[in-house]
Amino acid sequence: MKKPLIEKLAIIGVGLMGGSLAMVLKQKGEVGEVVGMGRGLENLEKAMSLGIVDSYTQDLEKGVKGADVVVVATPVCSIAKVISKVQAHMKDGAIITDVGSVKGEIVREVEKILDDRLHFVGGHPIAGTEQSGAQAAFPSLYKGSRCIITPSDRTDEKALDRIKEMWQLAEAEVVVMDVDGHDKILAAISHLPHLVAYALVNTVDGIKDFNGSILKYSAGGFKDFTRIASSSPEMWRDICVMNRSAIIDMTDRYMVELGKIKTAMENNDFDSLFESFKKSKEARDSL
Repeated sequence: MKKPLIEKLAIIGVGLMGGSLAMVLKQKGEVGEVVGMGRGLENLEKAMSLGIVDSYTQDLEKGVKGADVVVVATPVCSIAKVISKVQAHMKDGAIITDVGSVKGEIVREVEKILDDRLHFVGGHPIAGTEQSGAQAAFPSLYKGSRCIITPSDRTDEKALDRIKEMWQLAEAEVVVMDVDGHDKILAAISHLPHLVAYALVNTVDGIKDFNGSILKYSAGGFKDFTRIASSSPEMWRDICVMNRSAIIDMTDRYMVELGKIKTAMENNDFDSLFESFKKSKEARDSL
């Protein structure tokens, strides 16, 4: 019988990301045992009932014992703190990785405190939905997506290869990148769109020119565009805290473009409007 890639996998935070990873690895027979950990007992019980985990505990130190790989799928601001708390209880040579959408600050913080017995590989699968919790997990979440791995000069090559293989088994395309490059790209393609969605919903919801909320009149376009505003406020607050410089830079760039559209309308410059919209359509269609 073929030996699985991971004998024991410990997942701290069994939600959409961690739960979906466990499901696909189990489906492919590439994990022997999965233990789930987290703060919410109800969520852990749900993960157990859905077959995502084989056991669960709210005791993080207990849960990581004997694990070959520990995946930290908690809000980004807590990742280094969680690793600091559990690392003394992990076996020699174990690998820790994460799914955080900010990498620079996380990798730097973890490498300051990481036990020499252990290996850390920063990771970020670019996949997800606006849903959260174990009930939101599904095994094909990562199929066809990209997973960015951000090794440093200190990253162990064998640990790096193992985490690469783990995400390839989840059917993600693995891309290796430096942490600063990752954070700038994600600020543009993920973090900024979420801020825009939150701001748009608040703008429309705050319009008091009519009786009652006008959100009830929203149709497909508005709902599709603002779907991500249903994402976890805690998670996105933490992302803004940890990647604020890159996000501020991208927000400034966005406001310049929005300002150009506003100025064109004020000046009745409809040719400029057309060219702006045409350029955007062509760029979007190329995706």
